[in-house]
Amino acid sequence: MFAKLTSVRSALAALGIVGAMVCGLIAPTQASAQIPYLQMNAAEPKYAAIVIDANSGEMLYDKRADSPRYPASVTKIMTLYLTFEALSEGRLKLTDRVPITSHAAAQAPTKLGLPVGDSVSVDEAIRAMTVKSANDIAVAMAEKLGGSESRFAALMTLRGQELGMRNSRFVNASGLPDSRQISTARDLAILSRATMRDFPQYYSYFSIKGFEFRGRYIAGHNRLLTNMPGFDGLKTGYTNASGYNLAGSAVRDGRRLIAVVLGGSSTAWRDNNMEDLLTTGFDVLKRRSHGERTTIAANLYEDEPTGPIMRPSTEEGDGDQAGLKIVLTDNPKPPPPIKVSPTMNAAKGKPAPAKKAKGEWGVQVGAFKSKSLANEQIALVRSRFAKFVADAEGAVEGAAGGTFRAQFQGLTADAARGACRAITAKRQPCMVLSPS
Repeated sequence: MFAKLTSVRSALAALGIVGAMVCGLIAPTQASAQIPYLQMNAAEPKYAAIVIDANSGEMLYDKRADSPRYPASVTKIMTLYLTFEALSEGRLKLTDRVPITSHAAAQAPTKLGLPVGDSVSVDEAIRAMTVKSANDIAVAMAEKLGGSESRFAALMTLRGQELGMRNSRFVNASGLPDSRQISTARDLAILSRATMRDFPQYYSYFSIKGFEFRGRYIAGHNRLLTNMPGFDGLKTGYTNASGYNLAGSAVRDGRRLIAVVLGGSSTAWRDNNMEDLLTTGFDVLKRRSHGERTTIAANLYEDEPTGPIMRPSTEEGDGDQAGLKIVLTDNPKPPPPIKVSPTMNAAKGKPAPAKKAKGEWGVQVGAFKSKSLANEQIALVRSRFAKFVADAEGAVEGAAGGTFRAQFQGLTADAARGACRAITAKRQPCMVLSPS
């Protein structure tokens, strides 16, 4: 059965799925039923793309961003989103074991290939999904969190609807071929933005280039992590039907962009297109800051893998997630492998009040699904990094969706950046919050 869910929306999702179980099958949920039937157009080129400003949600570029596409292994971002959610709510620990069932072991490659009855830690499972894109581990995690993959997939669709992914439907946790599993470039950008916004403490998993597993080194598929300065995530994907996909993000000069490329003709073409979109996007932002009116489309040489060139639609903000500030620090270091049970020795209750500083900047040191966990994180950071946040005011900011953000407010720009440098150097989450 489902573990206890702390949020109202998760409880409602669980009730809907359990109700379907009573009937002996998974019927379309109310949320998934609202998704119009999406018919893939065989005559339309596979390629679709979007670029958004991670802070404001403004769409800077799009090409067929709302056309249905097969997400392939980019699907695993949603599997990871729900994993991070369970971790932040305390329903899961990084040291918990994820068992390999017969259904998980039967998944097609790419996979770790573990036998039935074996298990991995949650930390290893996350690395296996982000680095190797292991299908067997994605299914094993889905079964651990949802009881079965089909029930977990229904929850994926529900959560996607809540995040604003209006044209996505999930039927499996891995992204293996299934004609019913559909998303769009815009929806995957919304998901990518929500992941780094809601769980910055886990975002650095997407930056891992490889990891040691039982005496062997497993290298990742995302070559831009090595080849493009400032690029730090998120996820690649490929099937014959989808083409070469990539949801990516990079930061430069304190600005972060998110881009999604779907339907590339090869790994090299996809990677080059992603780099072109992001590099041009950063150049456009810089030129706009100097008063120049320009767009990515006006500065990008568009060379699609197939089909005619279509001009992007007018730039506009993302109404579902507008107004959010996301300034993750440059090239966050990936978390170290978990070898022992983590301890949470933070002081209980709210942190001691501190003298309010005069600056208008701040830092965010985590986002949690309960206010008490956010307060514990504030107390923990204050005790370990007192030199940097002594004059800042600890605050818990509530956000849509029941997320509580642990922040230190009232810092100068230099103090905020210095605090984040010190905090991230100790492998703790931190992002700078600029004035509104």
